[in-house]
Formats: sequence, structure tokens, C-alpha cells
Amino acid sequence: MIGMDLSGQVAVVTGASGELGRVISRTLAKAGAAVALHYYKNEAKAKTVKEEIVAGGGRAIVVQADVSDKGSVFAMRDRVQDELGEADIIVNNAVHQYKWVSVLEQDEADYQSQFDTCVIHNLLMAKAFVPAMIAKEAGRVIAINTECTMQCKPNQSAYISGKAGQDRLLRVLAEEIGGHNITVNQVAPGWMISEKFRDEPADDSGYIKSVPLGRRGEDQDIANAVVFLASDMAQFISGCYLPVCGGNVMPRI
Repeated sequence: MIGMDLSGQVAVVTGASGELGRVISRTLAKAGAAVALHYYKNEAKAKTVKEEIVAGGGRAIVVQADVSDKGSVFAMRDRVQDELGEADIIVNNAVHQYKWVSVLEQDEADYQSQFDTCVIHNLLMAKAFVPAMIAKEAGRVIAINTECTMQCKPNQSAYISGKAGQDRLLRVLAEEIGGHNITVNQVAPGWMISEKFRDEPADDSGYIKSVPLGRRGEDQDIANAVVFLASDMAQFISGCYLPVCGGNVMPRI
């Protein structure tokens, strides 16, 4: 039966200790998936999400890894397989935070960090988890991109350079593994409302004026799109860059 039920499936969410990652992880768990909650530094946040999922009757584990290091990612895969089983869904959400400044001011190291956490991150997750998906002829690869990749606004150069590279990597991957019933898609949020904004509101009136639907998206909107792409409802969607930003950017044909 086609639906949004992910019961019996295993999902791995990178950056699950972050604001968006926590909401994605909870939503996957509510849909029935067992969830491996990846973190890099913030173990406490990841453990809190695990406790919430378990309290709700779900299954979850917490696992640490550096998503730009092959040995670390493969060790994470091994632990997921040992404790939950082979992954059916991977959600590549982790990204390195840095200070946005102009091209002439941005340090070269910031470009490298974005390449590592956008391109290398997605590459290593594919190398670690996709072979098992190929073996069982089924799987979902989902990555978080951004509306910024289409906008090319000032001070975004390092971030969108990494995300543009991620986009091309994943489009090629979609071509290469589609024959194994594996879909590869990206969700591209706009300037969304997350836990931090709810605690510390900022003036978003200028941004909202540019959004056809007249509001900012919520973190839950992004998580809902992820669960949709992970589900049977999206079984014939692949190679997609899906903006979830109220129409603020619109891919052209």
C-alpha cells in the first residue's frame, strides 16, 4: 500500500542534534522509522531527541561521526547496521557553520569547510550506505540544500559554492543508481522559522514580502517534505531539487 508509513525502515539523519535535524528526526520517528541520530559535538541534544523518540514508543540510537572523514562515516555505518539494521533512508543534513562575509573578505578555509560538509559529506554517506541499498534494490537518499543556491546573494559565496557542488554530485548519483530503485533528492529550505527564531525573533518583514505565500516556512514544513520523499508516495521522484520556501525561488524550465 502506498503511503507515508515508514514502519520497519531505518533512517540515518546527519546533524540530528541541530535545530532542523531534531525536527526531521522526530518526524521520521513519528512516521514509524527507527532513527540513527548523528552528531558531531552536541551529544546532549542528540540524546534528548533519542529520549523523546523512545518515550513515544520509537527506536533510536545516538552516534558520533565527522561527516568529512571516511573512517568516521564508515564506523557510523557499522554501528547503525549492528544496532538498527541496514539503512533504508539517509538524510544528509549536517553542515559547518561559519561567518558570512564578501568574496574578497571570506577566508579560503571557509570554502574548504563548505566543500567538506556539502560535497565530501554526501559522497561519503553514499559510499557508506548506498551499496547495501543496491543489494536490496531499494533506498532513499535525501539531502538538505538551500534556496540560496538559486539566488547568489552577497556574502553567500562559500555556502552556495558547497551546495552547488552537492547538487551536481547528487544529480549524477541519481542517474547512476536509479536502476536499483533508489531515489536521490534534495530539499531546499528558505529562511525558515526554527527553535532559535522562536526564542529570539528577528525582523523578517522584508523577506516575507518576497515570498508569494506570504510567510516564512517552519522547520516542520521542511521535515514534512523529507518524510514525503522518504515514503512510497515519492517512489517515482528522483534527481529533484525541491524548494520548500513558499515560492520565494522557483526552478525554471
